[in-house]
Amino acid sequence: TAVAPLIESAAKAQQVEPKLLHAVIEQESEFRPCAVSAHGAKGLMQLMPAAIEQLEVRDPFDPKESIDNGAKFLKQLLDRYKGDLPQALGAYNAGPATVDQAGGVPDIPETRDYVDSILLKMGITRTVQPNTPKPRPIED
Repeated sequence: TAVAPLIESAAKAQQVEPKLLHAVIEQESEFRPCAVSAHGAKGLMQLMPAAIEQLEVRDPFDPKESIDNGAKFLKQLLDRYKGDLPQALGAYNAGPATVDQAGGVPDIPETRDYVDSILLKMGITRTVQPNTPKPRPIED
């Protein structure tokens, strides 16, 4: 596709898997640079207005800018969650505050489906279910 070199370049610059960016773009916008979500997310990487402002994105519909900044945002989230991909993806979808509050992938069907779908596209099966409380030891 026309965006493949952009994905490669952004992935290299941010040290993230090209496969990850590819899967996020496919999930977010189906490779439509003009995509706008019901929540106001824009462009290939479906950046939310707050992320667009924070990352100082001039044109969220510009494929290169969307991919570069989406990759930068994903890298920030991966660093924040110490490389935990499901948490980083959960934060990309539902926002870091929601993930922090939940202490992991939030129990929101859309977010769980989003995380699982991207991991599936990357050939990763998530073995840990989202925030299932650990059974407490029975005290006598």
